[in-house]
Amino acid sequence: MATPKKTLVLGASDNPARYSCLAIERLRAHGHPVVAVGRKTTAVDGVDIVKDKEEFMDVDTVTLYLNPANQKEYYDYILSLRPKRIIFNPGTENPELEELAQEKDIRTMDACTLVLLTTGQY
Repeated sequence: MATPKKTLVLGASDNPARYSCLAIERLRAHGHPVVAVGRKTTAVDGVDIVKDKEEFMDVDTVTLYLNPANQKEYYDYILSLRPKRIIFNPGTENPELEELAQEKDIRTMDACTLVLLTTGQY
């Protein structure tokens, strides 16, 4: 198994039909510590989803489940966490945020977290 990578799921939902919910479950199943920010306070698979932009420490990866228009309010927050990478899941691709991240030496990927986990590339 790969080294555990603390991951922030941004745009997290407790709706089992949402990919963000599945991502939380799969990340945990693969042994990755998970923190989550969403529109409402709830929980998934023992992970609290918070509404506030908490200052989580040692975040390796931010995986996005917000469309580009909804990402804008989180730009400063994401960059302040200084993650090693940001994953833009399908539908979240955002050249503006990618450029801001790369200026801060944060790696960006247009990829699917679920596929990366399934194929052992996470």
